[in-house]
Amino acid sequence: MGKNDSDYNCPFCNPGPGAGIITASELAFAIYDSYPVNKGHALIIPRRHCADYFDLSAPEQAACWDMVSAVREILQNTVAPDGFNIGINIGQAAGQTIFHVHIHLIPRFSGDMADPEGGVRGVIPERRRYF
Repeated sequence: MGKNDSDYNCPFCNPGPGAGIITASELAFAIYDSYPVNKGHALIIPRRHCADYFDLSAPEQAACWDMVSAVREILQNTVAPDGFNIGINIGQAAGQTIFHVHIHLIPRFSGDMADPEGGVRGVIPERRRYF
């Protein structure tokens, strides 16, 4: 999907009946990722079609972060992870492929990878180490 596709083609503007909404509010909703990195990988999505997180209004941003916390609690009770990664891809250079804001909430489990040190710094693998 390209940056200029209209919202009626956007899978987040028109989640199908099988989207599996986890929870929802007036300004945002959460679904499980169709291509999960780990069990319970969720996406928090503002209802308004907007490609760039920084273009969301303050109430929309707040609604998304409130939902991150709510979904975290749900995941704590359903998949019992040992930790979480949270990420937002903003722009094609950052890996964004669906140009509607979405926050990844990824449950992490001890042993799910050999060396998790550096966490989200691993988006550029050769720079994830602190030395």
